[in-house]
Amino acid sequence: MYIYPDARAVIRDLEPEEPLILNRPHAAARAARFFTQKFPGTCMYAVKANPSPGLLNVLWDNGITHYDVASITEVRLVAETLPKAQMCFMHPVKTRKAIAEAYHQHSVKTFCLDTAEELDKIVAACAGEDGTPAADLRLLVRLRVTSEYAELSLASKFGCDLIEAPGLLQAARQHSDWLGITFHVGSQAMSPFAYVQGFDRTRAAIAEAQVVIDMIDIGGGFPSIYPGMEPPPLEDYFRIIEKHFEALPIAYNAELWCEPGRALASEYSSLLVQVDRRRGDELFINDGAYGALYDAAHVDWRYPVQASPARGASEGFREDTQDFAFFGPTCDDADYMAGPFPLPGDIAAGDYIEIGMLGAYGAAMATGFNGFGNAAQIVVADEPMESLFRGDRVMPELDNVVSLR
Repeated sequence: MYIYPDARAVIRDLEPEEPLILNRPHAAARAARFFTQKFPGTCMYAVKANPSPGLLNVLWDNGITHYDVASITEVRLVAETLPKAQMCFMHPVKTRKAIAEAYHQHSVKTFCLDTAEELDKIVAACAGEDGTPAADLRLLVRLRVTSEYAELSLASKFGCDLIEAPGLLQAARQHSDWLGITFHVGSQAMSPFAYVQGFDRTRAAIAEAQVVIDMIDIGGGFPSIYPGMEPPPLEDYFRIIEKHFEALPIAYNAELWCEPGRALASEYSSLLVQVDRRRGDELFINDGAYGALYDAAHVDWRYPVQASPARGASEGFREDTQDFAFFGPTCDDADYMAGPFPLPGDIAAGDYIEIGMLGAYGAAMATGFNGFGNAAQIVVADEPMESLFRGDRVMPELDNVVSLR
């Protein structure tokens, strides 16, 4: 496998007319080591963020042993790619067949639920042929919490409320060898205090249910750096999480888990596109809303960008930056990304743009609409445009969101 130094080397060598995903395995490896060494518990990768087998292997090689799978397809993928991995089926609504295959064929023991109906479904699907109940189920009851600190909410679809939680915990305890509580504060949580209200609800549910809790899973939500989104250091998140976990009324040997997707995957990839046309402050590029830029189009996510002149250009860009919007390559008007994306004012058709921090939810959400969106992948050796893991981003204490003095 050839490794290019950076995007410009790719342009010089290949002069690509199709979009390319530029992967940085070293960045994902560093993120994995950061979480395994600094998070005060077990780190479980949310596969939906990027199910690339290459990424899964990088994370495994750097200490990530647990994988949050949300479909039977993801179960099969991880089972084939990482046979020794511990999988946890964390989607709260699953088909009976998916549960049965995961348990009986792939040794999945850990399941998430947020209703009594889902509990009944899990118990029935995991029973033996003679109807004997499974004795090794590890069940997690998901609580609904707010997403007030997150850029993308995950508060409306899943999770039981505090009225339902005690009864559901008591029922799940009767069928589980190991019982946990999980919640999710939303995607790209910009403050460590996002987790505090989750712990507050967890404490209230435990007190009312009066059951032994063996594990707390705080979900994902850990942020990455994007334009206009500058989170505090992740160590601040870990400190406040550990402090509130230790104050819960749980078993003395209870475990703490998290399930980052974005934080482990975002720095893994960037996208290299070519400008096909310029129309004022709008650039027509060869990937877009139906490719790796779904979030840029549909939730107005802003990614860092940097331009490279077309191969053979005698000189670089001369004009100062200005803000641009993008159109993708399909025939759909919805294939539009408002940005703004700051690029040189003299950028033109034939030039290239690298769009950074696309390892999470970028390539994973690409479609084949209009025949576009199937970008080839290349490995590069340079640094991602932003990083929370290099050790060079230290915020003064007065600027930090959290103070534990």
